[in-house]
Amino acid sequence: MDDIRQLLLAAFDAEHREHIAAIRAALAAVETGRPADWNDVFRRAHSLKGAARAVDLPAVEEVAHRLEALFDRVVQGRLGLDRATAGVVDLALDRIEGLVAGLPETPEPEAPADAIAALDACLSGGPIPGAAPPPAAATERAPEPTPAASQAQSPAQAPAQTQTPAAQDGAVAYLRIASDQVEALSKAVHDLNAALQGQETVTAAVAGLESGARALRRSVDTVQGRTGEMVALARRLREAGDPAGAALDGFVDRVRRLDGDLRGVIRGISGLARVQSRSTGIVDGALRRLRDDSDRLLLVPAETVFGGYGRMVREIAREAGLAVEVRLHGLDLQVDRGLLQALKDPVLHALRNTISHGAETAQARRQAGKPEALNVTLSVASKGSQLLVTIRDDGRGPDLARILETGRRQGLVPPGAEPSPESILDLVFAPGFSTAAAVDRIAGRGMGLSVVAEAARALRGRATLRAAEPHGTEVAITVPLSAARQPVLLVEAALRPGEAPQTFGLPSGAVAQLLRLSERDLASVASEPAARINQGGRDVVVPLVPLASLLGSGAAPLPLHDGLVRAVLLRCGPALCAVAVDRLLDVRVLLVGPAPPLGGDPALMSGTVMLADETPALVLDPEGLCVRARAGGLVAAPVAVPERRKARVRTVLVVDDSITTRTLEKSILEAHGYRVFVCVDGQDALDRLRRDGAEVDLVVADVEMPRLDGFGLLQAVKADPGLTRLPVILMTSRGDPADIRRGLDLGADAYLTKQKFDQRELLDTIGQLL
Repeated sequence: MDDIRQLLLAAFDAEHREHIAAIRAALAAVETGRPADWNDVFRRAHSLKGAARAVDLPAVEEVAHRLEALFDRVVQGRLGLDRATAGVVDLALDRIEGLVAGLPETPEPEAPADAIAALDACLSGGPIPGAAPPPAAATERAPEPTPAASQAQSPAQAPAQTQTPAAQDGAVAYLRIASDQVEALSKAVHDLNAALQGQETVTAAVAGLESGARALRRSVDTVQGRTGEMVALARRLREAGDPAGAALDGFVDRVRRLDGDLRGVIRGISGLARVQSRSTGIVDGALRRLRDDSDRLLLVPAETVFGGYGRMVREIAREAGLAVEVRLHGLDLQVDRGLLQALKDPVLHALRNTISHGAETAQARRQAGKPEALNVTLSVASKGSQLLVTIRDDGRGPDLARILETGRRQGLVPPGAEPSPESILDLVFAPGFSTAAAVDRIAGRGMGLSVVAEAARALRGRATLRAAEPHGTEVAITVPLSAARQPVLLVEAALRPGEAPQTFGLPSGAVAQLLRLSERDLASVASEPAARINQGGRDVVVPLVPLASLLGSGAAPLPLHDGLVRAVLLRCGPALCAVAVDRLLDVRVLLVGPAPPLGGDPALMSGTVMLADETPALVLDPEGLCVRARAGGLVAAPVAVPERRKARVRTVLVVDDSITTRTLEKSILEAHGYRVFVCVDGQDALDRLRRDGAEVDLVVADVEMPRLDGFGLLQAVKADPGLTRLPVILMTSRGDPADIRRGLDLGADAYLTKQKFDQRELLDTIGQLL
């Protein structure tokens, strides 16, 4: 039960972020005068409430319930969303984020009193109380700048947080350890992996011994087949009084004993071979799990370090009486833990700098045509072998004249010198440099951006500051990822016909999907192969190019194995392209070194890795591959792919806009032998059924969903001659008799309510219908 709850909490963690991001996007749209889909916002608050109930988080459910009521009034036009109300919504969303972030330490948090009071005031029309600072137990503590001595700490010395196997109350406990110890563990595991490669030699030697023993046994059997003749000859010799008869009898006895002994040896070697094979398999599996677990200790999503910074910036702005909108992008990128820890304080200082130097008065922003709230964006991305962290605001922007004046006053610019704009902007990274008029809680000491520059230099990177377009400032920190481990997808491709395949790596952060394409998935665009895939509930066609063509061996056919084309779908910005390979091997966390200085196209290479057998492999640049693929003219016509027959498995289509509910239902059904497809709303499900309806045996659908609800989906299914016999179960939180009657009247085969959810009832109902 603890395992399924942890699974549901992980799903809820992802779902609540999605809903909160969508609600914040709607608030930002209103701030800039753009329309917002309040029906969608209301639905998301409703889904958030239901998901919180599913994972037993009443504190989150209370806040989400009030948000749902507030957005319902906005939808009906009974409540306007002014700045004060938007601030209350923002506070409530921050508190929900804080409650979820604090679950490891506070698994049963209390509802945040300040958010509840503010929402109740909005709903009752009373005065909105001032937002109190977040309770320490319910929110993530905002990180503070470390002293100068700790700022110089190297990534190898940075402390790492790891989970202990279990806590007393079933919650996850955390242990702080030095990341150089985790590095040592990871290195030891990889060394052990290399050492155990020798087991393959032992296994081969044992197999050779077994084969040799069996060949010897066949020779003995040949001799044994002649023993009858030898026995007869020995008897005649004895009758003739020849002493050779006794000697021949002794030889026959030795042959028979040798045969028995050899049988015993062969049985022993065969048993040893079986034990060796079984042990090697067990050790290999255990080592793989150990290697993956140790690598995961070093490689974590950027969100683990930067995830709480959005709330921190909003709290700083609230204390200063400023309105701010914070956006976080790319925090799902997997990065070396030590690298993130080394960037933790620099990014914090840069974000504080946006508030202290970028904020303007509401009147000044209105006059400049900006929304009243300062917009701050933190982005994390990998570009080739570089990690790029960008902090951008749409505030007043850098004042070159004031920076130059401060630089002259501090002796950083020689008298009479007229530096370039880039040189002037570089002055802000000097220790002690500050243009603030006075020292306050967040600015004026001249430490902020100097910490950023020092950290970037320590990591063999650099920090830059420039004016953002059309308004504001952008601070970019660029450091090499080659100094850290990265998850790399390993693939094999033969660059020329008849050659042995080579191993290549692709940064897994750029891999959108692994594809196994049959004939029906292949298309042709402008006489060149393409792949037809499903993205976001709709079919899209993307270029499909063999890796051999991209790496310069000329036009090559699509590699075909077992009737399938295997490909990697790469995402480069908004663009997608599929690269066909011979084999998809594995995702490994490897130390990525710099690309070789000579040989190959530098636009297609981002680094090198060392494989387990100590052979190097090139890591390819996804962006370079996409650019080359979109150039076209690289591929011959694909080979026809024969159809493959698959064993028929009962398939259930689960339709629910809540990722938590989808995860729960999918886990239950898969555990009982069903194959499960999932769709995010009714329209997504209808498109899937019209495309792959023959593969689906039954549908389990929610009622309240965007685009097309469960009633609409049911009506469309029963009206389609090709789908009308498909059983449909509605499972929803809407338990009113009128809703149940409507669902059954529309043709639902069963109507289950989530409030009384019983997995046995769901499984029994599906079993009866199938």
